[in-house]
Amino acid sequence: MGVVRIGQTEVAFELRRSAAASERRITVTPGHVEVLVLTTDDDAEIDAFLTRKRQWLFNTLRELEAVVTKRAVVPRFMTGSKIPYRGRMAKLTVRRHDGPHIEIAFKNGFVVDLPTWVRGEDQDGIVATEIKLWLKRRVRRDVMEIAAAYRRRFDLKPRTIRVADMKTGWGACGPTGAILINWTLVFAPKAVLEYVVAHELVHLKVRSHGPDFWAALAEIMPAYHRAKAWLDLNQGALDDDFLTSAQGRRRVW
Repeated sequence: MGVVRIGQTEVAFELRRSAAASERRITVTPGHVEVLVLTTDDDAEIDAFLTRKRQWLFNTLRELEAVVTKRAVVPRFMTGSKIPYRGRMAKLTVRRHDGPHIEIAFKNGFVVDLPTWVRGEDQDGIVATEIKLWLKRRVRRDVMEIAAAYRRRFDLKPRTIRVADMKTGWGACGPTGAILINWTLVFAPKAVLEYVVAHELVHLKVRSHGPDFWAALAEIMPAYHRAKAWLDLNQGALDDDFLTSAQGRRRVW
């Protein structure tokens, strides 16, 4: 641990060297400061970097303290909050960094890095928006990978397949073979998402929900019953109310 003095205040920080880093960086979360430096940096270069960033660090720490104090009663999109993802609640960590862009990653939980230009009063909305965009990108990737695997194995070829906001239902297969998948399935276990994709792919061959349909689904996904049971039980909880205004509950098929 190192210490940087800002006026009468001493700020402890964790120093981390990285051979992969191309530039130095400071990341701040409530109660923790990390300084990332290059492996070639000596003490003088590190001290000079911290001196240049001293005012930024002071302002960021003061802003984070104000945000934490203001939201201590009802925490939302701040460090320690929980975000539903693939059937479990993932921890959220919101950090401040000295880079120019908002960055988001998933590493045993969501990590959102916010630059200086994000004001404290705007944090909730910005973090919610970034997480929603990340979730939509991830579920699109998953759906395309699942559909590609079933196309190769079972020759099920939709005309198009698209992930979308759906007010009702988890998926749809149009008369021309265009398939829609509800993006909020990203909140369910991945096996449930696979079940919905497989369900709609089978409709390319069997349009109804009669015995022939369920037999065809069992051929390509023998364990679909478990995923269907999970969805039947938990469908009311799979919505984006925590990110946007309430839109009501969805029903499966």
